[in-house]
Amino acid sequence: MNRDAHLNELGEFLRARRAGLSPRTVGLPDSGSLRRVPGLRREEVAQLAAISTDFYTRLEQGRIQASAPVLAALARVLHLDDDQRDYLFGLAGKDQKRPRRRALQKVQPQLQRLLDDLTATPAIVMGRRMDVLAWNALAAALVTDFGRIPERHRNYVRLVFTDPAMRTLYSDWETVARTCAAQLRMEAATYPDDPRLTELVGELSVQDPQFREWWAAHHVAALSVGTKTLHHPVAGDLTLDWDTLTASTDPDQQLVIWTAEVGTPSHDGLRILASWAADHPKAASDSA
Repeated sequence: MNRDAHLNELGEFLRARRAGLSPRTVGLPDSGSLRRVPGLRREEVAQLAAISTDFYTRLEQGRIQASAPVLAALARVLHLDDDQRDYLFGLAGKDQKRPRRRALQKVQPQLQRLLDDLTATPAIVMGRRMDVLAWNALAAALVTDFGRIPERHRNYVRLVFTDPAMRTLYSDWETVARTCAAQLRMEAATYPDDPRLTELVGELSVQDPQFREWWAAHHVAALSVGTKTLHHPVAGDLTLDWDTLTASTDPDQQLVIWTAEVGTPSHDGLRILASWAADHPKAASDSA
């Protein structure tokens, strides 16, 4: 089989697999209305794989080749088993390199003790993909009760884009969300073969048109320092500086802390929130 025949066969294989999946299978909302074609639409596959619809269309038409990371993303989106995945990579003439499973990130006990001792300073630990790995009580009172979020979904970017409360908590939600998308883009450059990150990008691209637009813009930003203004239901308006510190035991873990200058209304607001959270631990979980 020559190169063109391989590409045509790859396109037909993708179409067949796409037709065999329902929106519900891949986690998309099913409106219940009749579709012109069975299975997933091309744009849905493209969004879930974090590629453009035009690129995916040309791939199905046998007009272009795909890189190994794109093939890996499509294999995940289309729920290919090992044999189907091998077949896909073979048609594309790519070496089959299965993603290396990285060890589950865990916060060291001493770092958790530091978090717990910061009773007047909100702090969280973020890992790869900006997953929230640990937090203290004041961070839960300031942002949300992270413990109520399923561990697989406990991701800061996902929270900013999918939790309606975040849009009222942050006074300038759009800037915060744009920055999160740019920081996640930086993560994608560091770990291009991370299936969890690809899954997250695909999910947010389908669910949120603003994320889809900002992700396509390819802006990048490092997780470093900044200032955020929040409108908190208990503490009122807070202008907080945030900074990051890298864990010595795992360079992919970042301690993020929020502080306010002493003597400012925001500093007083944090103290009020800390006192309130200590007196109302359950209510603090639902404050944001």
